[in-house]
Amino acid sequence: MSTTLAKLETVERKWYVVDAAGKPLGRTAVTVANLLRGKHKTTFTPNVDCGDYVIVINTDKAILTGKKLDQKTYYRVSGWIGGLKETKARVMMDNRSDYAMELAVKGMLPKNTLGRNCIGRLHLCKGAEHPHAAQKPEAWTLD
Repeated sequence: MSTTLAKLETVERKWYVVDAAGKPLGRTAVTVANLLRGKHKTTFTPNVDCGDYVIVINTDKAILTGKKLDQKTYYRVSGWIGGLKETKARVMMDNRSDYAMELAVKGMLPKNTLGRNCIGRLHLCKGAEHPHAAQKPEAWTLD
């Protein structure tokens, strides 16, 4: 039995729309990360960037289960001494829900050139409208 290996020149990329309204943030991020990597394709090859473009809409309506809104904290460092900044998940979801989704997806991608190329194909929208209608994206339903 032979193994099919994808080549970068033969990869066909499609556009998908994922609606995050009413869905848990982490479960949506798993689906988006798999689409960006190309794991849903039969020609998936781990060392080749064979993923698709993904548009996530309604990121402001994604939910966090349990007590995560009050207990989860996002950290960032300015690089200066004492420059550790922290933001609670409730504030992050109110102000920058698209960035919270991006951080969740980025954490599920490989930490190398492959992952950096994948995150470039992610497009996030807070509302239900997106500016990528010309690409004719298909709707992807979450399980």
